[in-house]
Amino acid sequence: MKISAVIIAFNEEENIGACIDSLNEVADEIIVVDSFSSDNTEKICAEKKVKFIKHKFEGYIQQKNFALNQAENNYVLSLDADERLSNELKKEILKKKENLLFDAYLINRLNNFCGKWIKHGAWYPDKKIRLWNKRKGIWGGTNPHDKVIMDDNTTLEVLGGNILHYTVRTREQYQKQMEKFSDIAAQSMKLEGKKSSLLKAYSSGVFAFVRSYIFRLGFLDGSEGYEIAIGYSGYTRMKYLKMLK
Repeated sequence: MKISAVIIAFNEEENIGACIDSLNEVADEIIVVDSFSSDNTEKICAEKKVKFIKHKFEGYIQQKNFALNQAENNYVLSLDADERLSNELKKEILKKKENLLFDAYLINRLNNFCGKWIKHGAWYPDKKIRLWNKRKGIWGGTNPHDKVIMDDNTTLEVLGGNILHYTVRTREQYQKQMEKFSDIAAQSMKLEGKKSSLLKAYSSGVFAFVRSYIFRLGFLDGSEGYEIAIGYSGYTRMKYLKMLK
């Protein structure tokens, strides 16, 4: 069976080439939906000879569903530009590709923080549906935390290997990312009619740290695990505080 790979991108010249290269073995079609990058993203995509489509960004969910609709094949493999397929995952997909028996495939995502792979805490196992039959599932969730929503009674299988996610290269980038994502999350929750309070903001922030660092063993990742838990706590607190403005 054939698979379409779809990627959304904006100013991803540092990542897009490696992302595309990791898909070449398993995808019969690679589509990049770009929200008008000003760097070399388009040039790199042209060199890689992938299908390149420009589309205004209206939100992560909206952009990914637009990309989904551009795919020629029913089975779609979706990656962000800063993600890659591990070698084990490539082998798994190639093995299943001859006869895709399930409607969706769940994959672990392994996140890289400033050069270190994080194997505990809120970041792992970061299970995602990223290969599925587009006739039976679309992107949903709450921006920026999109997820694939499958129809009722669909079948699911877990694949071995990991999606390798090069999420942040510097601590400054992590701080900016948490600030940006808390803005998006606050706006999305307001639109959904959700409520906030000072008590909810601070108690949720504390619980987010405890959950990541203690309950999910983030302390086993050393100082990086602590930094991630602090950042996750700050993000959680900020999104509820921003809802009050």
